Amino acid sequence: MIIKNGQIFTLKNGGSFEPLTILTEEDKIISLNAELPANFDKTEKIIDAAGCYVIPGLTDIHFHGCDGYDFCDGNYEALAAISSYELKNGITDICPATMTLEKEELYRILENAAGFAAKQIACNKSAREPEADLIGIHLEGPFISPHKKGAQNGDFIQKPDLSLLASFQEKAKGLIRLITIAPEMPGALDCIREFGSKISFSVGHTEADYETAKKAMDNGALHVTHLYNAMPPFTHRAPGVIGAAADTPGCMAELICDGIHIDPAVVRATFKLFGDDNVILISDSMSATGKPDGDYSLGGQAVTVKGKLATLADGTIAGSVTNLYSCLKGAVEMGIPLVYAVKAATINPCRSIGAEKELGSIEPGKKAHFLLLDTKDLSIKAIIKGQAVI
Repeated sequence: MIIKNGQIFTLKNGGSFEPLTILTEEDKIISLNAELPANFDKTEKIIDAAGCYVIPGLTDIHFHGCDGYDFCDGNYEALAAISSYELKNGITDICPATMTLEKEELYRILENAAGFAAKQIACNKSAREPEADLIGIHLEGPFISPHKKGAQNGDFIQKPDLSLLASFQEKAKGLIRLITIAPEMPGALDCIREFGSKISFSVGHTEADYETAKKAMDNGALHVTHLYNAMPPFTHRAPGVIGAAADTPGCMAELICDGIHIDPAVVRATFKLFGDDNVILISDSMSATGKPDGDYSLGGQAVTVKGKLATLADGTIAGSVTNLYSCLKGAVEMGIPLVYAVKAATINPCRSIGAEKELGSIEPGKKAHFLLLDTKDLSIKAIIKGQAVI
């Protein structure tokens, strides 16, 4: 496939758009050139991207569901529907999140995800339904604080435990790539030290003060789950998790730019504080995303959705109903430069979970996952995944 006449997003000079031509073969990027190669095969499929930005396919490393389904439904139908919806909205690669549930239920969810991912890999590419690739699992519970559980079910919170975590990863066939953990919980540092070379740890759903959070980060927990939400506030005498993350080189912070979770002024301040290489856009979307207002569930708890707001019965915000593409657009509307927003929804999440060698940027050797956006309004003109054009 050849994609020509578009403004191609590259990581040069911290991120820029250049008038390049992309050549792909099957699901890989072969080359980037200023013009068509002289010996190109004239039978190649040619995509005219005139008037479009060409960016990498988006990667969401923190969401729970969409289109009426939840990752924790734990069945093939749910994952197929979720993967299909995500791809149709420009998210080509997904790392969905669990909720805090009982151990046996988590085992079932992890086994189902591992089986689904294995089928995606084994299935003949031409025979596969168009769907996002399941590249990992985000274990958001159960190793969290009962005092900052947010919409998680406190009945199933557990202390971080090496053997339990090992059993989770065994059931997932190594697919767990990110774990949210409250560093003040007994056993948290042991888990970070033991598994940190293979799994990324994220500080979140926590009451940790600056010193406790900083110790976790200094031991390798270089990620923060939905910054500002479910953690102590950042104040001038108690900087907490947010201050510790800002003080730790390479620590990456998740942001939900749905217009509900974080004020636009705080979004702009966060990019200034952390820099555009260390902010990750996430959706934290739940099953109602893409569906009308009404009653839904999240982690077994009843959720009411009105407009962009999803809440438990007590008023606690229960995830979002906005997909990652809409969050990217939302960030730009809040005043974040497009280059920064694109990095935060592509290469940054991939770097955080160790997927940057295959995904997240438009470079030879990486997967041919692209999103074509109208240069005028950022509307999606095409989604390209391998040889499929959606």
